[in-house]
Amino acid sequence: MFQFPEAPIPFGYTYSQQKNLLLSIEIDNSGPGALAPYVEDSFERFLFTWELAKDHQGSCLELGANPYFTTLLLKEFSSLDMKLANYFGGDTKSGSQNLSWSQNDRIRSKELTFDHFNLEEGSFPYPDSSFDVILFCEIIEHLLMNPLHCLREINRCLKPNGVLITTTPNVARLGNVFAMIDGTSIYDPYSGFGPYGRHNREYSLTELNRLLEFAGFKTTKSFTANSHADHLAMRTDYDKICQLVAHRPNDLGQYLFTSAVKVGAPKAGLPSFLYRSWPEEEMNYEG
Repeated sequence: MFQFPEAPIPFGYTYSQQKNLLLSIEIDNSGPGALAPYVEDSFERFLFTWELAKDHQGSCLELGANPYFTTLLLKEFSSLDMKLANYFGGDTKSGSQNLSWSQNDRIRSKELTFDHFNLEEGSFPYPDSSFDVILFCEIIEHLLMNPLHCLREINRCLKPNGVLITTTPNVARLGNVFAMIDGTSIYDPYSGFGPYGRHNREYSLTELNRLLEFAGFKTTKSFTANSHADHLAMRTDYDKICQLVAHRPNDLGQYLFTSAVKVGAPKAGLPSFLYRSWPEEEMNYEG
């Protein structure tokens, strides 16, 4: 019943060629196929992210770069100058990992360096106005306490009119609609990787765009799309349930994708639509 965007493919390549490229990736000799489940689940999400970023120029900070699928697509099929950062951990530090992959029947490899810091604690280790583009993909749903702190730092680090690309699971996706009707929880299980290993807060498209506006951005492109098969159409009640959400056909995809331009400074305080139980003087009821 609902039509979602088709995943883009770099010119001169087929869908299967691009997928095999990412399936071949190994990190620090992780072994063939070690990352395959992630690619099978999220391949099209990487392509949509690449499409949002590929035509921009200049310096690009990719937050949460590991396991480097989007990194490789942008290094191979864009002119962006990539700077990488990973966000688990405490103290700021740097590191490197070896990325290898198969392309055009030969093995290629590259040593990737990255900064390592906690996005919710303190300032990012970059001067003001450092980057033309920042990728903030599959991160905001993992944050524990204060996503606005992270967005304020992104705003600070972007150049005037710089671009922020955000992707995150869509809490209002069609699969969640069916789950709620079935009485099934939509929340992530507790993770053996600790509190950052699970989705602590997912967003709707309206919420995300509203938060970006509060943080000093103007959304220029925003859509939802699927990344993997969900088999919902096989249900006998599929058409009946879809009729309940037929008024919102454009925000039911599994993931949110936004591109937003820095247009000013973030608003003061914390927006009341997303925060509660903070000191009253820190709240903003107009945002």
